[in-house]
Amino acid sequence: MALPVSLRNSVTPPELELIASEELVEIIPLISMERTAFISGAYGPLRPPNKAKIPLWMAINLKMKKKCHIVPPNWLSVDFLQDRLALETSRQEFSQFPFRFTEIAKLLLDVAPDDIQNSERIRSLLKDIREVRQAKSREGLQKIDHSELSLPNLCSMEINEIRPFFVRAMGVLTQLTRDPVADSQFDV
Repeated sequence: MALPVSLRNSVTPPELELIASEELVEIIPLISMERTAFISGAYGPLRPPNKAKIPLWMAINLKMKKKCHIVPPNWLSVDFLQDRLALETSRQEFSQFPFRFTEIAKLLLDVAPDDIQNSERIRSLLKDIREVRQAKSREGLQKIDHSELSLPNLCSMEINEIRPFFVRAMGVLTQLTRDPVADSQFDV
């Protein structure tokens, strides 16, 4: 999929997924493994059936080798997402999610849909939430002024999507709101 020109100057979604893969998730290991040191830290020991917290990148690697089950985070459930969708549609402000929820959800749904109950329903709810939040972002950007843009509780992917537009818009607004008298003092 080709990215729009506006996103080519920003961090790409796969790069955001790579950053999110450092987040810790819980797994149920199917193999035993001693404590292992990596550049990002030491993880383990893994002893079935005890749960362990490891980085998402490691959990994905073990899952692809059929050496663990990934325990989905609490927010990746039908009940939680339905509640958040109701909040998103009934309130003006963004509801609170983990900062990298879109990237984590995508990775988990791509690699471990069998570990997530009602994974197709969750995909649908995440899509609905994304659409509602995008509409709120567009509405917030229409109200932009030269001093600030306040959109609390945006996640990293959403910030990344609006960043190119916001930077350009703020540049134009700054030029439009410059004091011509102050600018003429510097003309030689």
